Amino acid sequence: MIRVDLNCDLGESFGAYQLGLDEQLIPMVTSVNIACGFHAGDPGVMHRTVKLALENGVAIGAHPGLPDLVGFGRRSMDISPQDAFDMVLYQIGALDGFVKSEGGSMQHVKPHGALYNMAAKKRELAEAIAKAVYRYNPQLILFGLSGSELIRAGQRIGLRTAGEVFSDRTYQSDGSLTPRNLQDAVITDHDQAIANVVRMVKEGLVQSRQGIDIKIEPDTVCIHGDNAHALVFARQIREALESSSISVRAIGLRG
Repeated sequence: MIRVDLNCDLGESFGAYQLGLDEQLIPMVTSVNIACGFHAGDPGVMHRTVKLALENGVAIGAHPGLPDLVGFGRRSMDISPQDAFDMVLYQIGALDGFVKSEGGSMQHVKPHGALYNMAAKKRELAEAIAKAVYRYNPQLILFGLSGSELIRAGQRIGLRTAGEVFSDRTYQSDGSLTPRNLQDAVITDHDQAIANVVRMVKEGLVQSRQGIDIKIEPDTVCIHGDNAHALVFARQIREALESSSISVRAIGLRG
């Protein structure tokens, strides 16, 4: 049977600002990426989200981003590989403190937003991020855009990697995601998005905005928790995958 992980970015509230439907979404997915305080989240939110994940038996990952609360980590910054190493290591350690305090263990690391997209194309940044993950814990799984520099960097250093595909994003012909400032970057038609996800998982193909089929390796599918219809969307995607004889389970569960 084909297997795939279903992940969601959670823990993105901050202080008095509430974002997402974390409690309702978490039972729909198998892995969660928890914001670590740079692009979103704060210590209280991180702790609550970790406890929520553990209570629901959902695998936990750190979601380190750029230090940009105002821009939600989606604006590119001119950072060095050393900057990337330091900020990723710092954020992994911060989240893991809460995970360990609750008797849990971390499964993976997935960079967020602009940091994720920069590392998908820039080899030196990708290598710095992979090194930070490896130095912290070589047993962690590195999530990255399928076919990206980040996935290759993780494999070179000896990490287990998981190629990620996106349920609600369109692709360019080079395999990159369509930038959010361009028209049609986000798929709003649920039927189209669900059909795309099933095809990606079963066939390893997705059609780019230019009409070209590109090959992908879908180990994990991302659902964005800040989408207005995220809860319905997550349920529909999981049902569609399972009805297509696809086993939905955390990437860290072998066998």
